Order: sequence, then C-alpha cells, then structure tokens
Amino acid sequence: MIKISKRLIQTQRGFTLIEILVVLAIIALLASVVTTRVTGYLAEAKIKTAKSQIKVFEQALELYMADHDYYPTTEQGLESLIQKPSVGNIPENYPPEGYLKKQRIPMDPWGKPYIYLCEDGEHFTIISYGADKKEGGGGKGADISSGDI
Repeated sequence: MIKISKRLIQTQRGFTLIEILVVLAIIALLASVVTTRVTGYLAEAKIKTAKSQIKVFEQALELYMADHDYYPTTEQGLESLIQKPSVGNIPENYPPEGYLKKQRIPMDPWGKPYIYLCEDGEHFTIISYGADKKEGGGGKGADISSGDI
C-alpha cells in the first residue's frame, strides 16, 4: 500500500468555484463578440448576394428586350427568362436555352421570391423585401430594388 503524506495532499488544490465562473464569463463574453461580428457579416453578405442576383436578372432582361423590343410583363414574370411565356405577348423567336443558365429562378437570400413589376413593357423593377421580408423597412431590413442598385 502506498502512503501519501499529508503535506503532499495539502499542496495540491483545484480551482475554486469563483475561478471557474470567472473563466466561463470571459468565454461567454468572447463568444458574444464573435457571434455579433459573424452575424453582421452574414447580413451584409445576403444583401450583396441579392444585389448581385438582381443585376444578373437585369442583364438577362436587357437581352430579352434586345431580342423582342419589350420586357416581359408582370404576369409573365422572371420565369420568362428561363422558359418561353405562354400568356400575354408571346415572343416569336424565343431562344431554346432561354436567357438564364439556371433551370429555375432563385429565391432571394431570405427564402422569398423576387418581385418583378413591368406594366408597360418598357420599364421594369425587381424587388427583394430584404431581411424583414416585408415591404418597406430600414437598415438591414430595407428593401433592395433594381432602381437603387
């Protein structure tokens, strides 16, 4: 049997509850700072993604206009960039591959469809309602419109 001296046992001590709580508080503080920074970057990345997608739609719509002398109507929507419209003013020389490489129109970064408006065939607007997913809003919840990019 091994004898452990009393003195050896007394010199070894663990952390006190207060020391552990202080360390946990510091870790929590650091985690909250990092989380806040990452969340801010994520919100900015989504806004930039929406603006980028709207610009791609604008370019495809300009090609559509060059081919047909008018933009698709609101009723035809952005879907007319990937498949020939079946309602309204139907283009005669629609390219078989469409005007976008994708097989579907992507949702905005917040999971909602983009809003496409064109009543006169000469002017259009593409809108994402942003993070708040409602019309209007400000800051990171502001609407993103093709007219503002």
